Amino acid sequence: MSALESWNVLPHGPVVELAENLRCVEGPVPGMALKRRMTLIKRESGGLVIHGPMLIGDAELKQIEAWAEPELLVVPNGFHRLDIARFKRRYPNAKVVCPAGAKRKVEQKAPVDLTYAEVPEDAALSFEHLAGVKEREGVLRVRSRDGLTLVFNDALFNVPHQGGMHGLILRWIGSSGGPRVTLIARTFLVDDKPSLRACLEKLSQEQPVRLIPGHGDLIDAAAPEVLREVAGRL
Repeated sequence: MSALESWNVLPHGPVVELAENLRCVEGPVPGMALKRRMTLIKRESGGLVIHGPMLIGDAELKQIEAWAEPELLVVPNGFHRLDIARFKRRYPNAKVVCPAGAKRKVEQKAPVDLTYAEVPEDAALSFEHLAGVKEREGVLRVRSRDGLTLVFNDALFNVPHQGGMHGLILRWIGSSGGPRVTLIARTFLVDDKPSLRACLEKLSQEQPVRLIPGHGDLIDAAAPEVLREVAGRL
């Protein structure tokens, strides 16, 4: 039985090219009125990094495989483990990567080969643990011809307000309304707000051209200013 045959692939968007070495796909979080994002990065070495693995259609997977061979499967925190076992089954030679503080949870689904600090740096991509979250989450730096992209996960949301009951719930729990560290993240992820604030402010000084949150809209305008605003509200 293939990985796709063992799981129901939910409707999702197309593979979107953001830069020559950067693509992404957006799809639903099962059982929630919230979308998640899988980010695809081609390393300078030519291998493919899949951040936030999410089951997508076979045609899209073949499109990705034709672009680059999957080399690293990145589980960005202990809550984003849903599809990692199936991805590992499809790509047995790819290494599973996660933040050090999430390793115990991730290994309940698939063996972990490398933590963020152990991934060899590549000219196009580097991994870093975020400060203030006990190494439970991190950020990826992607260097493309158009500049630096920072890839986040639950530490940065950018979900607009939505209608209906689900939208009301997202608003009530502080998870919608633009770029932010959500109330849930501040409660269950962040343990040292001043350290995370300083970390985000330092990242803003690197003048990123693009921010990619795990949930919500891409931020490709005034990215440094947005990061400073998010840090200032912590």
